[in-house]
Amino acid sequence: MKALTAPLTELGSFQQILEGIAKGNTPVFATGVIDAAKNHLAYSLQAETKRPLFLLTYSELRAKEILEDLTFFTKDCAYYPAKDILFYSADVHSMEMNRQRFLVLERLLKGETPIIVASAEALLDKYPPKEIFASFRLTLRTGEIVEIAELTRKLVRMGYERTELVESPGQFSLRGGILDIWSLTAEDAVRIEFWDDEIDSIRSMDAQSQRSVEKLEEASIFPLREMVYTEEQAVSAAERIEQEYRKVLKNLEQKGEAENAERLREHIGEDAERLRAEKTLPALGAYADYFYENPVSLLSYLREDTLLVFDEPERIREHMDILTEEYRESVKGRIAQGYLLPGQSNMLYDYTEILRQAEDFAELLLAGLNQKTVDFRPKTMVNLSVRSTPSFQQRADLFCEELEYLKKNHFRTLILAGSGTRAQRMAKELQEMGLEAVYIDSLEKEVPKGAVRVARGTLSKGFRYDYIDFAVFCDSELFGGKEKKKRKKRRKNGAAIESFTDLHIGDYVVHDNHGIGVFRGLEKISVEGVQKDYMKISYRDGGSLFVPVNQMDMVQKYIGTGSAAPKLNKLGGQDWAKAKAKARKAVQIMAEDLVALYAKRAAAQGFVYGADTVWQQEFEESFPYEETDDQLNAIEDVKKDMESSKVMDRLICGDVGYGKTEVAIRAAFKAAQEGKQVAFLVPTTILAQQHYNTFTQRMAGYPVHIELLSRFRTPKQQKESLQNIEKGYSEILIGTHRILSKDVKFKNLGLIIVDEEQRFGVAHKEKLKALRENVDVLTLSATPIPRTLHMSLAGIRDMSLLEEPPQERHPVQTYVMENNPEFIREAIHREISRGGQVYYLYNRVESISEEAFRVQRLVPDANVTYAHGQMSERELERIMGDFISGEIDVLVCTTIIETGMDISNANTIIIQDADRMGLSQLYQLRGRVGRSNRIAYAYLMYKRDKMLREAAEKRLQTIREFTEFGSGFKIAMRDLEIRGAGNLLGAEQHGHMEAVGYDMYCRLLEEEVQSLKGDAPKEEKFETSIDLNISAFIPDFYIKNQEQRMELYKKIAGIRTMEEYYDMQEELEDRYGDLPKSVQLLLEVVLVKAEAHEMGIRAISQKHGNLLLEFQPQPNIDPQKLMQLLAKEKGKYLFTAGANPYLTIKPARGEGEKPLELIKKCFEALKD
Repeated sequence: MKALTAPLTELGSFQQILEGIAKGNTPVFATGVIDAAKNHLAYSLQAETKRPLFLLTYSELRAKEILEDLTFFTKDCAYYPAKDILFYSADVHSMEMNRQRFLVLERLLKGETPIIVASAEALLDKYPPKEIFASFRLTLRTGEIVEIAELTRKLVRMGYERTELVESPGQFSLRGGILDIWSLTAEDAVRIEFWDDEIDSIRSMDAQSQRSVEKLEEASIFPLREMVYTEEQAVSAAERIEQEYRKVLKNLEQKGEAENAERLREHIGEDAERLRAEKTLPALGAYADYFYENPVSLLSYLREDTLLVFDEPERIREHMDILTEEYRESVKGRIAQGYLLPGQSNMLYDYTEILRQAEDFAELLLAGLNQKTVDFRPKTMVNLSVRSTPSFQQRADLFCEELEYLKKNHFRTLILAGSGTRAQRMAKELQEMGLEAVYIDSLEKEVPKGAVRVARGTLSKGFRYDYIDFAVFCDSELFGGKEKKKRKKRRKNGAAIESFTDLHIGDYVVHDNHGIGVFRGLEKISVEGVQKDYMKISYRDGGSLFVPVNQMDMVQKYIGTGSAAPKLNKLGGQDWAKAKAKARKAVQIMAEDLVALYAKRAAAQGFVYGADTVWQQEFEESFPYEETDDQLNAIEDVKKDMESSKVMDRLICGDVGYGKTEVAIRAAFKAAQEGKQVAFLVPTTILAQQHYNTFTQRMAGYPVHIELLSRFRTPKQQKESLQNIEKGYSEILIGTHRILSKDVKFKNLGLIIVDEEQRFGVAHKEKLKALRENVDVLTLSATPIPRTLHMSLAGIRDMSLLEEPPQERHPVQTYVMENNPEFIREAIHREISRGGQVYYLYNRVESISEEAFRVQRLVPDANVTYAHGQMSERELERIMGDFISGEIDVLVCTTIIETGMDISNANTIIIQDADRMGLSQLYQLRGRVGRSNRIAYAYLMYKRDKMLREAAEKRLQTIREFTEFGSGFKIAMRDLEIRGAGNLLGAEQHGHMEAVGYDMYCRLLEEEVQSLKGDAPKEEKFETSIDLNISAFIPDFYIKNQEQRMELYKKIAGIRTMEEYYDMQEELEDRYGDLPKSVQLLLEVVLVKAEAHEMGIRAISQKHGNLLLEFQPQPNIDPQKLMQLLAKEKGKYLFTAGANPYLTIKPARGEGEKPLELIKKCFEALKD
């Protein structure tokens, strides 16, 4: 980075700063530093002094901006986020935030010195002293002796949660001698195997597959919260809380404030008892003072020679004043109402306290203007006159003039142009304009005076130092628009739900041959001294079916579309066979139609587009976000379709906000370049307006004309648009079904894009069909379409799925807390005071107006309106229009907002009775906020009933999981998917899907499609059953949890090859320890079964000591080999021919004990 730091060393005032720091004449106050230059200055200081740097600024957002710029200078920088001060006591804080905080702490404790960026409020938390905190970092090494019970207790105190399976950071699980734990700061979970109480091995594990990955020597486990303490401390803290609680309670009761006293009992009383009993609490931060005599702030964790840099000290002070005021008010209210104890009023430090602690460090203050600093007494004053560079807004001529002028004055000029290719292109363009600009690939060399250098990289703004003739320009000022951010791939948490994992007792299941029943659990049945596990399924009229676990693959969980319970079938009845036949017939007809349609489309000739142009590349580079992989694939698919001679008919599925519009925009741009017209059809006026805005924004600066047709346009505007389209002056037309009217005529229509196809009626679809003869069609759908369905439709309908969510621009901060008007007021205030808007979700139409009135009373100065689905469409559109234009501050509404609105200014959503909503609803609702570069908040409120604590916690747990995009989210996806399937296939298919269950339906569909496409017909399916007198099962002592046992039975039942057999063996040993004999046998039986199935054997059974092998009518066996086998050992094998031929094996004496060996021998003879 010499190119950037070297010039500064010539600057007198920079030398003064260095001197001030070296001699201890601090605080040093540097004025005249504009924002853009602060990061540059900070980095150069660190490079010169080689001391750690801690940068404090006035807001979280500014901290993130600083970090973004700093990452250009050095990779060694970190952001330490602040906890939300107002909602310090919420039940659930976001994990991701704690994770970032602790990653910084961990680096500090290891003695690393990254440049840390934080907002001043992040320092207000109280920490235990450094040495205490450090002693709670667990490091486990192989060969150490550890008391397991003590270790689990310690983990609970550190805030970890014990679960059955470890799926996300902050959880641990213990099965026998195997401990899985996912430390908050670790990339992956670890699996620790104990031999008695010695650590036998440590392996990292993949949470998705629950398998170990590689051996490790040691594992370090980091506390999950700032508060760490011993059991004794927990008890004494509980006592202190109790003492104060009794005093306050007595006080309240004397004053006759029964309600507040009751609240105090509920909150504080329960907490104290629980802390005493369980030694842990969910929201411990609020009780910091009761645990430690002398807590410290984060500053005590820094090295003594750290430089503290304050960015705009006055702004920090203003910000902190407002915050402290807000916080004090809120705490006062809460103490009065019995939510908090008076002693908790200082659970956070005061800003002045922090300033006092900061005086032990060398301080540097940076400000743009020279102003008096109230909080500091600077000893050295320095003025750096840095100027910002002008913005050229894509005017290359102005930019060149500026460069010429700087060159004449012997300036060293550095241009950061974003990506490498862009930098090279720019250097070339400047040379063509007669400027000697050179592209350099590294910034380590100094820039000579009077030279212009172009390099890759990006900063938010440029700056220039006039005294030392040094200027830096940035891509954002030259091209306008921000350069897109490169991002790290986040690892995916949570595994996809396999169709069987979550089979609970009482669930509906579908058996291939017997239909729909209710699963009643696993039962062990022993016959003649042989034990086996069976699945018990009960049917209508009291029949029960016992399915041996090695045939579990015949049973699927029933997944229907509605919430209504399905009709149970009767054992041995005809209704299941009938339903199955009916569904098959319906599927067949549908598949035929689809295949015919597909053939017709394939035969048609479409327009062949050329390859991408330079413009297309530039246009795509100007997309402000990083594309997801799925997006890139979808774009690739669409372009391939357009460049081939067949007519495109592609469906793009992806959840709201997954970037479908960008795919459409790129396709439209490609079409427009070849002189074709594009029609973009959307379901609602508001969406039309939004898409129109997006298109115009993205295509500004290119010769593409866009028209909008909708009710919001005046007749004159509409008429003009229609003429432009007819004459071919405009390339793109966006509109509602108004586009399908007779008076809309295109000159040269080449591409139709349909958004949310499922929301158009039949008549509209017919009109669309007429339009789309030989025209490329791209359909976007927000209901995700199930993978399974996608597979079974492969080759009929072209689809691209967008499954990975875009990198959250900022993750949504989710809080779960009980309903409390105070909180609601604070949440709304906080959003409105930063100029944003709030969704307030209240799902009861009949009393929504009263609720809106209540909200209005809480925040009298806000503009509150309500909307619900029973209003007329016009009225709704008016309200939504007002909301979008920002005239409404708080919109109280029912769940209608889950349909596709994209309002980037609404960044707070408050959901009442969140525990009554489905997860999928919550997921979609939460996706409504957080669509801009601000931090978004979601508050999930529940009413605190005297619910059993267990039940309440369970429910919050689900919501909490879902806030972390854990696997709860996958469950939500599942029911959305099923809606999607119904939409895709139409209503009458829906009924059949109900009748046979979703998995079965997909299977039937796939079979039909394959036979129609003329792929090899599958031979008639048959099942092989095995019934031998051996105990093959998974014992309870090996896997205690019944659900996990079911899952493994299901997995084992799927073994087909030797490789899978070994793999399964490894997985079991890895997850549960050494295999008991009965499990080993189970694996072998399944392998034999797979082999028998391949040879065409229907059943293997053991009767009266003999083994019977029943064959299919045409078995897969060489008759000659069979003859040889019969001849070789006379009397041992008997073959009985007939419609169902079978082979009898008579074991010799002493061989009857090992039926598996005999069968294997027999198979070998038949195979060689």
